[in-house]
Amino acid sequence: MRMPPDMVLFDCDGVLVDSETLTTQVLCNNLKRHGLTLRPSQFASLFLGGTIFGIAERARAMGARLPPSWAEDVYQEVFDVLADHVEPIRGIHAVLDALDAAGIGYAIGSNGPHRKMEITLGRTGLMPRFKGRVYSREDVPHPKPAPDVYLKAAADADVPPSRCCVIEDSPSGARAGQVAGMYCLGFAAETPVARLQPVCDDVFHKMAELPEILGL
Repeated sequence: MRMPPDMVLFDCDGVLVDSETLTTQVLCNNLKRHGLTLRPSQFASLFLGGTIFGIAERARAMGARLPPSWAEDVYQEVFDVLADHVEPIRGIHAVLDALDAAGIGYAIGSNGPHRKMEITLGRTGLMPRFKGRVYSREDVPHPKPAPDVYLKAAADADVPPSRCCVIEDSPSGARAGQVAGMYCLGFAAETPVARLQPVCDDVFHKMAELPEILGL
């Protein structure tokens, strides 16, 4: 891809906000109470980048005894923890400053619900920077790894997919960017490089590296 891109599309959890560790711990604790014990590393390997409803379906298949209201109940547990503790990914404000200075647009494409992003982006001070450009799996027919959320963000901005760069920390999200026909960069701060390389065009480890990679 010729850099810089015309638009950068960010996943939210684990890319903009440091929410994955907090969320994983809440979910592991909750699932243990319902009969399924997983280490955080196991949970991440099984579920990173998925939806709560997908987690519920697979956890039940693995023996968890989850009530019908589980998704709504566990979301509230997650929201409460994030509202008190979530922080921005180190260096992300500087990345957005560089994009603003270069006149390059950006948006969010997430499998999370809008309510979750209101909490995490609000607490971290990122919400004003993405006003009107926050896309959730609630806005499209199919969640990642389907490309729908990224294609919608690009279409609304009138930018061709081939001129978009996706920033992802999960294989599922990276596949969504790939299928959308977009250049995909894997953020490997927490996710093993080996899981991202097969589905990303390149991989990086620190947000401070991103402006140079994007040609800013």
